[in-house]
Amino acid sequence: MPSSPDSLAAQLQTAAAACAAVRHGTALPQALTKAARGLAPGPRGAVQDIAYRSMRQRGLADALLARLVERAPAEAVRELLVCALAQLVDPEPPYSAHALVDQAVEAAPQRAKGFVNAVLRRYLREGERLRATLAGDVVARQNFPAWWVELLQRDHPEHWQHILAASQRPGPMTLRVNRRRATREQVLAALADAGLQAHALAGIGAWPTPDAVVLDTPRAVQALPGFAEGWWSVQDAGAQLAAPLLEIEPGMRVLDACAAPGGKTGHVLECADCEVLALDADAARLARVEENLLRLGLKAEVCAGDAARVDDWWDGREFDRILADVPCTASGIVRRHPDIRWLRRRSDIDQLATTAAAILDALWRVLKPDGTMLFATCSVFVQEGEAQVQHFLARHPDAVRLEAPGQLLPADTDALDHDGFFYARVAKRVRR
Repeated sequence: MPSSPDSLAAQLQTAAAACAAVRHGTALPQALTKAARGLAPGPRGAVQDIAYRSMRQRGLADALLARLVERAPAEAVRELLVCALAQLVDPEPPYSAHALVDQAVEAAPQRAKGFVNAVLRRYLREGERLRATLAGDVVARQNFPAWWVELLQRDHPEHWQHILAASQRPGPMTLRVNRRRATREQVLAALADAGLQAHALAGIGAWPTPDAVVLDTPRAVQALPGFAEGWWSVQDAGAQLAAPLLEIEPGMRVLDACAAPGGKTGHVLECADCEVLALDADAARLARVEENLLRLGLKAEVCAGDAARVDDWWDGREFDRILADVPCTASGIVRRHPDIRWLRRRSDIDQLATTAAAILDALWRVLKPDGTMLFATCSVFVQEGEAQVQHFLARHPDAVRLEAPGQLLPADTDALDHDGFFYARVAKRVRR
């Protein structure tokens, strides 16, 4: 057992425990919360980095391990080896190969130290040859499940390789300035005074992002000026399009369905003086909404309820605007949540699309005539985006589609860096 939590051995061991939990269906953030409980910020950050790198390289690491051993070892040893191999094959390896092998051996149970040492040193000797044997293995080559790759090839035949490549690189730290408490220029100046480089992001195509600031290097939020004062929130540039697309005017009644953790709720209130109901089925996650609003100096009605069961929570007053950020596979934000690709199954898409359709139909009931509903998902799969909209329009002849970005594929250039999203706007038209 490694003696110090600051050692790479201890961090590998903890990360391996979290990755094992993902194998059993636990999301990585929750797995890390449990595995790294009690660790100081420094070691906890190192554990998180190892675990996230492991998720990004798991397809290749799993395939290599299968080549390196005749029989799979016990779970704890297997996950330790996968974590170590993932760091070794990372395009930007965080540790020297020999240091990593040495510390992985230190992290291994006493009875398995020789085995771990032999496996990893064999990889150092034969890694290039072994990787060549995996050229035809789509999971090893792409680090995504085969069904995921096949679906992207079908949905985006000209862009699937770009989507996979962009999804493999961690997303930037993007801030959304709270225009009620600061200007973008003030935030940029405060960051510069703190020695941090950042730049404003003008927009995504034809769609402006007037509140977006991108840091050159991510930092802990508590270490950045203006966080406690509510000057800004962390929010991807793609997600920052939602509130402006609603075209909210003062005094409007707005529903943010599926609101937790409240990023878009906050942005809506920052954009206009309006009445907002933040709804979410997960009562526990609504606490995050209230915490975020308190820090930002904003107020909304927060309600626990199923968006598809409007009679359980609706007070009979129709909404001028509805934001329907419905459940989806989250395939567009996998660069920030690399575990998603391993947790999802192909059958999830059908189930989630059915759930989303039920929510959209239910919310349509509570939208005012001439009101607008914004349908949003953080998915790149057509079934969850464009196909969903087309089916909705076929079911509702009083729905008129308005201009919106549609499918935004993940981008990772200096000038344009955002997650994958889909946006569609529909207005409820009545015959006069």
